[in-house]
Amino acid sequence: MKREAQETGSGHSQLTMQVVEYVRGLIQSGDVRPGDRLPPERELARKLNISRSSLRAGIGFLAAMGVLKSRHGAGTFVSDGPPALDASSLSVLGTLHNFLPWQMFEARLVIEANVAALAAERATDEHLAELAEEVAEMYAALADPQEYLIHDVRFHRTVARAAGNPILAALMETITANLYGYRSVTVQHAQDLKESAELHRDIFRAIRSRNPTQARQTMERHLNLARIAQDAERDAQEPTFAAPPSCAPSTSAGRNSPAHRSDSGATPSGPRPRAELRPRTKLPPSNGNRIPEPSTASR
Repeated sequence: MKREAQETGSGHSQLTMQVVEYVRGLIQSGDVRPGDRLPPERELARKLNISRSSLRAGIGFLAAMGVLKSRHGAGTFVSDGPPALDASSLSVLGTLHNFLPWQMFEARLVIEANVAALAAERATDEHLAELAEEVAEMYAALADPQEYLIHDVRFHRTVARAAGNPILAALMETITANLYGYRSVTVQHAQDLKESAELHRDIFRAIRSRNPTQARQTMERHLNLARIAQDAERDAQEPTFAAPPSCAPSTSAGRNSPAHRSDSGATPSGPRPRAELRPRTKLPPSNGNRIPEPSTASR
């Protein structure tokens, strides 16, 4: 009889963590190496005496760090892409030095806008195909915020790989892993995922058209809008969570759109009187720094 999943203190089930430890053991022992395919889901689920849904959750948990990668119709493989740097250290530093959400967005803006520009110059046909697939999956997941978030993160990781610089790719792996940890807690409060999907589509089109300037500007606009949207998510999740100041000057495009305004009616660079009355809080603790892989059934 398959065992029931029980939630741990970190919000993940014990069965999920069992799968994580089992797969980690296979990798550490050398039984599987980069590029190798894991045994079929049915075989692994039977071996561990768990359901396939619990198995997928565990595999997705490892995929968050870029350790595993699912290929539609082919199975799950050990990734041979860039690893995340010590993501747990970034979480510890954030706790120690009181990192704020807007500071993380500012760091993303500096790094990721330029990464998008490089991707427009260097992306391969394979990268473009992966980006197109993630955009399509985002549109398909508009009614499922958690699934949408997975494809959102995968899109940004693919852009980073397409930039052709393994150091930048590793940095982005670390940042996205940490961001997922707390965004997964608030994303159920997302208000307009369709607008987000459209911006990801625009970034993809700029990269596909080999236009570095447009790719950079569109990524900047996306990140500024995403910061505002995630402020609202955190407000809905925890009313005392402070809204940070603008992480960077916004582009002119979209400044007057409803999604580009805060709940006080001001644009990102303007004042936010209501939010300033709240005590600021640091980034919430990372949820294991792992972004689940979408289930094979959804792909």
